[in-house]
Amino acid sequence: MAEAIAAKTGLTKKDAANAMNATFEVIEESLANGERVSLIGFGTFDVKYRPARQGVNPSTGGKIKIAEKAMAKFKAGKSLGDRVNKPKLRKALKGGK
Repeated sequence: MAEAIAAKTGLTKKDAANAMNATFEVIEESLANGERVSLIGFGTFDVKYRPARQGVNPSTGGKIKIAEKAMAKFKAGKSLGDRVNKPKLRKALKGGK
């Protein structure tokens, strides 16, 4: 990914990797602080709370307790959604060529 960013921006591969890693760190830190991160046109990262619940162990069929947890969620923006929602890609994902 850093190589592709370097090619598009004219940055060195090292500088592109540093910028990319810094971006990811800022997103992680924001989410860790409970903040939403919106990248207009691309999508939104958010933290959602999932309460504790009962589950079933698929091996034994016995009940298990699943602990509560906070989860990072991503919702694609319209631009990203439109770009990947192409008939050719849908066909390839379904196993066609």
